[in-house]
Amino acid sequence: MAEPWAILGIDLHVEPTGPGLRRGLTDALREAVRSGRLAPGTRLPSSRTLAADLGIARNTVADAYADLVAEGWLTARQGSGTRVAAREVVPPSGTAPRPRAPVRPAYDLRPGSPDLASFPRTAWLKAARRALAAAPHHALDYGDPRGRPELRAALAAYLSRARGVRTGPERIVVCAGFAHGLKLLGTVLRARGARTVAVESYGLDVHRRILAASGLDTAPLPFDRLGTDPGALSGADALLLTPAHQFPMGVPLHRDRRTAVVDWARRTGGLVLEDDYDGEFRYDRQPVGALQGLDPDRVVYLGTASKSLAPGLRLAWTVLPPGLAEEVAAAKGGVDTCGVLDQLTLAEFLTSGAYDRHVRATRLRYRRRRDALIAAVTTRAPQARVTGIAAGLHVLLRLPPGTEQSVVQVANWRDLALHGLARYTHPAARAEPVDALVVGYGTPPDHAWSGALDALSAVLPG
Repeated sequence: MAEPWAILGIDLHVEPTGPGLRRGLTDALREAVRSGRLAPGTRLPSSRTLAADLGIARNTVADAYADLVAEGWLTARQGSGTRVAAREVVPPSGTAPRPRAPVRPAYDLRPGSPDLASFPRTAWLKAARRALAAAPHHALDYGDPRGRPELRAALAAYLSRARGVRTGPERIVVCAGFAHGLKLLGTVLRARGARTVAVESYGLDVHRRILAASGLDTAPLPFDRLGTDPGALSGADALLLTPAHQFPMGVPLHRDRRTAVVDWARRTGGLVLEDDYDGEFRYDRQPVGALQGLDPDRVVYLGTASKSLAPGLRLAWTVLPPGLAEEVAAAKGGVDTCGVLDQLTLAEFLTSGAYDRHVRATRLRYRRRRDALIAAVTTRAPQARVTGIAAGLHVLLRLPPGTEQSVVQVANWRDLALHGLARYTHPAARAEPVDALVVGYGTPPDHAWSGALDALSAVLPG
């Protein structure tokens, strides 16, 4: 039977050096405290535990502790054990200072993030407990590179019901976020001989950089009031677009162009990469179904929990045509790169109906925020104009010509985080300059929303 100290002790890495064990141990512990490796308040192992770990006499450890207590480096109290004393830690010369946490703006209206304060912690914790209790032991082992079968089955059922996606679990690969999924697809496309991916004139530059890192060129397509124009697709091997709610322009792809995109893929053998990043959030009508439903053999569907739940979960999914799932799974290196417990929890969250309830609740919250934003702009800044459909977590706010840069600059001076449309414009796009703000209304918590609106209204022209 194991001794109690072997089970209950805590680990401490220390290497006594010097002419004697007591002095060597004392010097090593003192240096660990002085350098900050042992932070103030850290509890040290008992003298018995550390002596056993180091293979030395217990009295040697006890004497070293007593010396350091007398010097003020440690404290020892009955029932509290031996701890590092509270004192200012002075790092040795040449040590780089610890980086400071980034300073958050007073108000953040940048797009791309939901209201993290609304994450359903209680419901998620309940789902996690149920999922962990029901999970077989082998679920915690190295798993299928496509992801846990429970999550892929739950996603197949949910996406079919809520987004009109046609798939089975075998065609889904779970990824560590949308960017990871796009990187995998870029790797596979390049291995297949692809050279160019057509993209929208307006979109995230990080997506273009991911494709470029895979050795793929990006060619922007024209954009007008009907959305992205696929008429210039000749020469492209694939197409990346956001058909349900274009980011950042905020319009859906016209039905005729949806058909034209699928016809192009069938005719040329190209692939369409459908980014459905916030397709569940439509406020004036039922959300437009996924483009993938028109042709599951030519359209790759990419979804994510980043907008509906939280980016920190690092969970996304790709729904792939036959044969491509194996290639994408192989591009992951043959291992599951996503946390098993979060996958099992999301599967339970989906199948229990908790996900639907959460999406419906947040949909109502974001709709109210969008309505309040439009009302504030209309009454306080009539020279600005909200455009785009009632959907998603952002609006496009049109500005008078020549004012975008100055508005963004003034907002920065006033500690308001804002992004202009120029940030999301492809450098090779042939489009008339448009002055606008891409205003995200998902990020601020509820208690800060009215203040964020006041801050925005104060920097808008007029």
